[in-house]
Amino acid sequence: MGRHGAVTFKGNPLTLVGEEVKVGAAAPDFTLTGDAMQDIRKADLLGKPTIISVVPSLDTPVCQVQTKKFNESLAKLGEKIHALTVSLDLPFAMKRFCGAESITAMKVGSDYKDREFGKAYGLLIDELKILARAVYVLDAKGHVVYGELVKEVASEPNYDAAMAALEKLV
Repeated sequence: MGRHGAVTFKGNPLTLVGEEVKVGAAAPDFTLTGDAMQDIRKADLLGKPTIISVVPSLDTPVCQVQTKKFNESLAKLGEKIHALTVSLDLPFAMKRFCGAESITAMKVGSDYKDREFGKAYGLLIDELKILARAVYVLDAKGHVVYGELVKEVASEPNYDAAMAALEKLV
C-alpha cells in the first residue's frame, strides 16, 4: 500500500509507504535513536515548537546543505525550540557528521531500527528503503503547523517557509 509517484528521484517516480502527514493534525508518534543510542520520542519534543528536518542520508551533498542551512538559521532561536534531523543513517555516522560540521543547533534521530518514523510520516521510499526529503514544524502540543514533502528528492526544501512557520510559534 503506497503512494506511487508521490516523489521523484532524478525525475524517476517513486512510491512512498504510509499516509501523508497533514497540516492541522497531531503529529504521529515515533521512537528514534539519538547519537548516544538513547530513545527520542515525540513526547520528548512537547512543550516547545519543533522543526523536524528529514533527509535521505547525511552522506549526500544536498542533505548536508539542508542540515547546515537549518543549523545556521536555528542557532538564533537557541533553547526556545527543539530541532531534529531525521534519517536512516546510523547514529554513529550522524554524530560524526555533526561533530565534523559543527552542527550544534540540531539534534539527530536515526530511524534505522524499524523505519517506524518513515512509515508513520509516509516518507519511506519503497524502492530505495530510505526516507524522502521533508520538513515539518510542530507546535508545542505536537500538532503539525507546517509540512513540506520535497517532490524531487534531489532538491532542497523551502527553508524560508519552514523558518517563518517556526518563528511564528516562538
